[in-house]
Parts: sequence; C-alpha cells; structure tokens
Amino acid sequence: MARLPRLIVPNQPHHVIQTGANNQDVFLDAQDYQTFLGWLRSAAKTYKVAIHAYVLMSNHLHLLVTPSDDAGLGQMMQWIGRYYVPYFNQKYARSGTLWNGRYKTSLIDADEYFMLCSRYIEFNPVRNGMVSRAEDYPWSSYSHHAGIRPDGLITDHAKVWALGNTPFQREAAYIAMAEPALSNDQITLIGKALLKGWPLGSQQFQTALQTKVKRQVLPAKRGRPFKIKPPAT
Repeated sequence: MARLPRLIVPNQPHHVIQTGANNQDVFLDAQDYQTFLGWLRSAAKTYKVAIHAYVLMSNHLHLLVTPSDDAGLGQMMQWIGRYYVPYFNQKYARSGTLWNGRYKTSLIDADEYFMLCSRYIEFNPVRNGMVSRAEDYPWSSYSHHAGIRPDGLITDHAKVWALGNTPFQREAAYIAMAEPALSNDQITLIGKALLKGWPLGSQQFQTALQTKVKRQVLPAKRGRPFKIKPPAT
C-alpha cells in the first residue's frame, strides 16, 4: 500500500524515527551520541521544535517532538544531517549516505497516546535487551523524567506537567506510570502507525484531523467504494 505524504501539524506532538542505511550503526562511541545530541539541541532551538522525549540507539533514533510550524521539523532534521553525516564519514573514513532515506513520523493524539509514546521511546533499550532498567541507558530522556539527571534538551509537555504540582510529584508519577511494560498490542500499534506515517489517535481524533488539514490522513480501504442503493419507489 502506498505511503501517504508526510503529515506535519504545528503545535501537535509527532513521533519521529530515523534509521541507519541498511540498519547500519550510526553511533559507534560516546562522542558520537554526545555530538548528535548537541546538534539536536541547537537545531531544535533554531527551528522552534520542542523535544519531549528521545532515545538514540546504535542504528536508529526516536524523537517525540512538537513543531511550532509546518516547516520546522523538516528543517531541523535536514540541518542535523548536514552536520552529523560529514562528521561521521570523516571520523570513520567512509563516504555516502548514512540514513535510510528520509525520517518517518506519526502525528500523535496527545490526550490518549502522548505518555504511551514517551514510554515506547524511552524503554526501547529495555525491550531490546541492552539494559534491564531504563535509567541505566545514558542516551535517552528517561533519566530526566525520572528526576535522576536533568536534560536541557527536553521541553516537558503539558501531559508531564499534569502529573503533579511539584517536580518530585511529577517524577514519582512518571516512574510509576512507566513501570508496567507495554503490551505487544500497544507496541504493534505505535510501530505500525510510525512506519506507515499514520496519525495515532481515536477515530474522533482522526476525523477531526482530516477535517482540519483538508486531506486524507489514513489509507483508503481496498476495493471499490460501497454504493448505497436508492430506496425503492
């Protein structure tokens, strides 16, 4: 089924994934991770994209972001690529592309799926068996949300602020909320929406979104449209 054109809506959260070409590693040592995060912070500030959650895996990365306009997210990703790819190629004596095409994104219904996506992103290293606890992985935003290590890259979303009146309350609530593992159905739902470029939300959210952006936001059903027969006269 053909992939829909990328959907970017200002002031709405988006789940973003960027993968290495042929699933090759794009981060090989601590300097690579730190360098990428530094440029991500600069680009996010320049193009007014709020970063709410992230994880950098060895061969791909996830971001949960809110762009302030319809161009900033693409500009941010392009800007990072223009800096990080030459850095990586020069350091490791290679040439050519580093990423597997363009980044992919799924627009998120914040009310129902923001916290779920944040957990999906930050617990990726746990699901992949790299660490037993999310706080043991240094290249994600979990430690920030859990109150272990402040991260200046992160702009906390309203859904996080709503967890409590004080930082301690919010951090404790986030830890408790994030502790249960995601179900296979939840993982499949988020992953499928992201890879297909579909919005993740309720039917009501999707209908309202389609009306707002005046374009199709989900794939059309296969086959010919069903025709309603006129009543007999």
